[in-house]
Amino acid sequence: MNRRPSPRPTFDTPTAIPRAAATLHLWGDDESGYVSDRIYVSSDHIHQLEITLPPGGAGFQHSEGNRTIFAADEVFYVLQGEMVIANPQTGDVEYLVAGEAAFFRRDTWHHAYSYGTEPLIVLEYFSPPPAQGTSSSYAKEQPYLEEWSYTADAHLGHWPMERDRIREQSSFTVIRDTDLLWRLENPAGQFLVGLLASTEHLTVGKGIVLPGHMGRHESHSGDEGLYVLEGTLNLFLPEAEGQSWYELHAGDGFYLPEGVPHEYHNRDGERAVFLFGVGPGYR
Repeated sequence: MNRRPSPRPTFDTPTAIPRAAATLHLWGDDESGYVSDRIYVSSDHIHQLEITLPPGGAGFQHSEGNRTIFAADEVFYVLQGEMVIANPQTGDVEYLVAGEAAFFRRDTWHHAYSYGTEPLIVLEYFSPPPAQGTSSSYAKEQPYLEEWSYTADAHLGHWPMERDRIREQSSFTVIRDTDLLWRLENPAGQFLVGLLASTEHLTVGKGIVLPGHMGRHESHSGDEGLYVLEGTLNLFLPEAEGQSWYELHAGDGFYLPEGVPHEYHNRDGERAVFLFGVGPGYR
C-alpha cells in the first residue's frame, strides 16, 4: 500500500491548537507497520506532529510504498515511553527514554520501536516540510533498501576505545539536557532556552519560564510550532488585532507565522516548560 499523504493543517494567523484538536492520521501497511500521527502544524516551513506506537516492541520499518528516507532535518523527542531508533542501512541503533531526543539529517533511513511497557509518544519536528516535496514523494525517488541490518559490526573490537569516533559517525545524534546549548534570552535572565538542534533548515529548543516571569519580546524569520511539556504557558501577541492572550496546558500546541512578535508568560505557581521548532530561520 502506498503511503497515505499526510494531512496539512495550515493556518493564516497565530493559532492555538489544543491536543484534542490536532489532526489524526494513520499511515503504513502490513509490511512496514502502522503509525498513528497527531499533526499539529504542517505549514510551508515547519511540520510538527506526535507519533504514537503501542507498547511491547511495536514499531515501524519500511516497505516499497512506505519508505522512511526524507529530504529534511528531523528531531524526535520522546514524550513518553522508551524508543529504539535504527538506521537499517548502516546498522546504527540508539535507545532513548522520556526527555531525550534524536536528531538526524536528510537522507537518513530510519526505523523506530516502542520498547517499554507503556505506549511510546514522540514529538517530531521536520523541516523542510512535506509541503516542499521532502517526504513521501521524495522517498519514492530514492533507491529502495532491500537488505538491512540493526548491527554495525564494523564497530566490534573498537568499543569503547573509539567511542568518540563512532559517535561522530553515527546516523543519529542523541540529545539529553546535558547536551543542550543553553541561552538566557532576556537581560534579566528570566527566560532559559536550551537548543537541541539548529541547522540552516530547522531550530528546535526547550523553553523554561519560572513562575511570575516572562520571556523577552521576540519574532523569528521562520514559522514556529510550540508544544507545552509541563505547567501552564501564556502567550501574548502585542501586535495582534484580535485575540492577543492565550493559555496553553500540557499537550497543547500553538502556531506562529514568520515574523509575528510574541512573548511567553508564566502566571502560574509552577514552572512552564515547552518545546518549539522554527523553520527555517530562528533569528
